[in-house]
Amino acid sequence: MANPYGDIELTPRSIRALAHPVRLAILSRLQGHGPSTATALAPHVGATPSVTSWHLRHLAEHGLVRDAAVDADGRQRWWEAAATGFRFTPADDAAGQDAASLLSRVMFDQAAGLPEAWARDTEPLLERQWRRSAGLSNTSIVATADELAGIEAAVEALLAPYVLRKGADEPTPGARRVRLLRYVLPSAEVEQGDEDADERVGEAGAGGGRE
Repeated sequence: MANPYGDIELTPRSIRALAHPVRLAILSRLQGHGPSTATALAPHVGATPSVTSWHLRHLAEHGLVRDAAVDADGRQRWWEAAATGFRFTPADDAAGQDAASLLSRVMFDQAAGLPEAWARDTEPLLERQWRRSAGLSNTSIVATADELAGIEAAVEALLAPYVLRKGADEPTPGARRVRLLRYVLPSAEVEQGDEDADERVGEAGAGGGRE
C-alpha cells in the first residue's frame, strides 16, 4: 500500500518495541500534542516520570521519537515524535505475525474507550452542523483480498490531503481536528470456491496509527 502521509514504516523489531501500552500512549501523545518532557507526559500515559523517560529512550532506539529542538532551560530533555504516524505490515514468519498481532491488540485496547468518551464529553458541546456530520457507521461488504487492499488504498489517498493539513503553516478557516476510527475486520468465514481461505485465516493484518 502507498504511504501518502509520510508515516514511519515499522520494522519487525520496532513493531514489537511499540507493542506496549505506555510506549504507544507516549507516541500518540507526542504525535497529537507536540514536543514534551517525560515529566509532562507521565500523567497522560499512566507511568512515573522515570519510567516514562526509560520508555522514551527505548522508543528513540527504534527511531520513533527523537530529541526536540525546544528553547528551554536545558534542565529537562524534550522529545518529539519522529513522524506524524506509523504503519506496519506483518512479516511472513511466525515472529513477525506475533509482533503485529500484539501491537494490533494494544491499539485496539487503547481505542476501545474513545467513542464512549467522545459521546460523553464532546458530542454535547458540538454545534448542530458538526453533530450532523459526526457519528458511526458499521458496514459489511463482500470483497476479495485484492479488492479490500484497493479500497484501503483509495481511502488512504482520499484522506491524505486532510491529514497533511496538520503540518501546514496556515490553519484552514473553520477546520478542527476530527478523529476517524477505521477498523477493517475480514471474516474468517469465506465464500465457497475461495481456494486461498486456509492461507489467510489466522494471519495478522497490516495497521497504522497517527494523531
